[in-house]
Amino acid sequence: MQLDRLRYGALAGLLLLAGCHSKTDGLLLGTLEWDRISLPAEASEPVLALDVQEGAAVKAGDRLLRLDGRRMQARIAQAEAQLEQQQARLAELANGARSETLDAARADVASAVAARDEARKQYARQAELAGKQLVARSTLDAAKATRDRSDAAVAAAQAQLRELTQGTRSEQLAQAEAAVKTAEAALAELKLSAAKLDVHAPRDARVDALPFKPGDQPPLGANLASLLVGEAPYARVFVPASERAKIKEGQKYVLSVQGVEREWRAHVRAISSEASFTPYYALTGDDASRLVYRAELVLEDGEAKTLPAGLPVQARPAQ
Repeated sequence: MQLDRLRYGALAGLLLLAGCHSKTDGLLLGTLEWDRISLPAEASEPVLALDVQEGAAVKAGDRLLRLDGRRMQARIAQAEAQLEQQQARLAELANGARSETLDAARADVASAVAARDEARKQYARQAELAGKQLVARSTLDAAKATRDRSDAAVAAAQAQLRELTQGTRSEQLAQAEAAVKTAEAALAELKLSAAKLDVHAPRDARVDALPFKPGDQPPLGANLASLLVGEAPYARVFVPASERAKIKEGQKYVLSVQGVEREWRAHVRAISSEASFTPYYALTGDDASRLVYRAELVLEDGEAKTLPAGLPVQARPAQ
């Protein structure tokens, strides 16, 4: 905020100074800027170490800092275990029942058949005695119930055996395969997040700011590093509405940077298509009703890469 106030104050002074010039002299005022890249925190973890210092030049892929990855490694281990569990379940369904399980099911069927045969014999004997009125009716009913239960037990055992011998249903296999894919995707996501705990430069740049120091724990989404990118800075200037029609992309300008004796060549990289009011920090007198268009002028001189951001600039058309 303090830096912004200084920029605004300096630019306001230039805008007021511009009132001394003719409104047709084509002088444009603004500030020097760099294209920036901000690298957000993918997880709220403590900063372990900084690998670079502010102001350092870095290449694409260089590591800038490291966040603590112990919590993420524990989550990865848990996801790997869940994946192994789902893979084992799929293999079990694909391979079908083991021979020992089939043998046990066949033994259950044989036992149920033997019990059923004995129950049928008992019922037949009790029915014969009941016909001679030698046993109570309740005894015959109990024998009949035992026979019916044994028939049901045989049917259940046989159904269990058929299920094992016919193999797994295709729907069950599809569900198991989907569970494996879900576990694989979760593991891949965690590994990607873990890789981002080591913060690398996405392109050649210069380190502008490292807001957090070792031991700090940035919140999720916080800016871990700010990088200045590009071969040269650009001037962000404000074009009065009266001058807008005269300016085209690629047009040449000469820049004066406050505090620097030499002048710099530049060209128009972009100019906004929509107007806005003169920046609030210069709304005085006639400026209050002035419409402006924001434009970007890229400096062409190789030495411009040494210039810092935020310096006030004046731009005039090249002769």
